[in-house]
Amino acid sequence: MSVPVLLVTGFLGAGKTTFINRLLQAEHGLRIAAIVNDFGSINIDAELLAQTSEGVIGLKNGCICCSLQGDLMRTLKVVLSRTPKPELIVIEASGVADPAGIVQSLMDPVIWKEARLETVIGIVDAPDAARRADDPLWQAQLQGSDILFLSKTTECPQGDLKALRAGLASRGKNCILNMDDAPVPLSALFIEDNSPRAPVEADLQNDDRFVHVEWEYEGLVDLPSFQEAILRISDTALRGKGLLSFTGRQGRHVFQLVGKRATLSSAPWDQEKGCRLILIGERNAFDADAVLRKLNRLRMHTSDE
Repeated sequence: MSVPVLLVTGFLGAGKTTFINRLLQAEHGLRIAAIVNDFGSINIDAELLAQTSEGVIGLKNGCICCSLQGDLMRTLKVVLSRTPKPELIVIEASGVADPAGIVQSLMDPVIWKEARLETVIGIVDAPDAARRADDPLWQAQLQGSDILFLSKTTECPQGDLKALRAGLASRGKNCILNMDDAPVPLSALFIEDNSPRAPVEADLQNDDRFVHVEWEYEGLVDLPSFQEAILRISDTALRGKGLLSFTGRQGRHVFQLVGKRATLSSAPWDQEKGCRLILIGERNAFDADAVLRKLNRLRMHTSDE
């Protein structure tokens, strides 16, 4: 019997990993395999989701909608060969991915017999939506979604939320849910028609406009120095995430950056030392070499203790 697949898409920092985490933790009793990938070889999302489910497989070194289509097919084969077999597969697209590429791959008749694409779920960052409205990639992610979830709605005035919903409806998007509401029944994420979709014919948005910096360090960094560096980097970075160890603080910490919004939280499951960080920005504004130099200066204010 073919295993249903949910594809989760959305721009950088929209809340895709949060959505999948909630899905994995919900009381539905299903065996779920989650396939996630990051832009670059440091796969932070897979590490975060791995704390929730044993079914997480990270795809590295690029975007599964284009350069890693082969890896996606191989990963699906591994997932489907597990015993017991998963009852649902969730694929998280990279924040710089056009979901149409993944949809095209999943339309392969051989794949469809084993894993059928049920629904494309788009996560929309409510406070960020107005700024992204004219972005071709954001529009492609929106257009390719069957169901939309609005994230971070508590940060958005009601008037802006109403305008956002109206704008999405004008684009033909009428199935719009609030990610901050009570958990949505899993059945609401499935479409009733299980027949294969029509082939996707579209000019795929590629990820050439984005560059990224990957930074790893085995020691501990000084928190004030790190905060100062991130304050400068956030002027041009679109997204940042990582696992970091700080001088004078126990354990590792999860770092998240979306635009100017940065958070730092404890990672109680991870007592290892060291830092792994990825930052993403647009090529015409984000100077990857300059960012790497700023991060490397943190080594001068660190301790290996």
